[in-house]
Amino acid sequence: MAKRQTNKRATAPRIILLSDARNDAVLERALARLPRGSALVFRHYHLAQAERRARFLTLKRAAKARGIRMIGARVPAGWGADGVYGVASEFSGNPGLKLATAHTLAEIGAAKRAGANAVLLSPVFATRSHPGAKVLGPVRFLLLARRSALPVIALGGMTVRRAARIPVHGWAAIDGLV
Repeated sequence: MAKRQTNKRATAPRIILLSDARNDAVLERALARLPRGSALVFRHYHLAQAERRARFLTLKRAAKARGIRMIGARVPAGWGADGVYGVASEFSGNPGLKLATAHTLAEIGAAKRAGANAVLLSPVFATRSHPGAKVLGPVRFLLLARRSALPVIALGGMTVRRAARIPVHGWAAIDGLV
């Protein structure tokens, strides 16, 4: 097995749970099983603004009680997220942990220039989120990951078993952690 990617400056969590409409009903239970230092990326784009804020605050309390960071995807600064998740161009002026999405080497470079702490490189495998979408596959994923100056988080069809075989900083999932 290859040596796991490390970065002494990395503040990025090794396990990240992403929220959406599919896993909303089980998020509190999933948070209770995550190790301290993990993160929850709150997306919940399907909710109206007031409902979305209320759900964010509920999950933030549960996450904080477990030592889990609450990262916002397109959430207002006033909500008190511990960081931001999205494309590199969305980082400007956002405090806290910056987790960038990337699918190519160019996007990894943009994340580095934007001050990202880590990059979520995807999709490694086929996902229910994007049925039929082109995947990187483990070999291409690792070729890109090895060229990254940032810690790499594997995303897309990830499970505990698959994560154990991919030697990068960490992994993230929607379904694989609930």
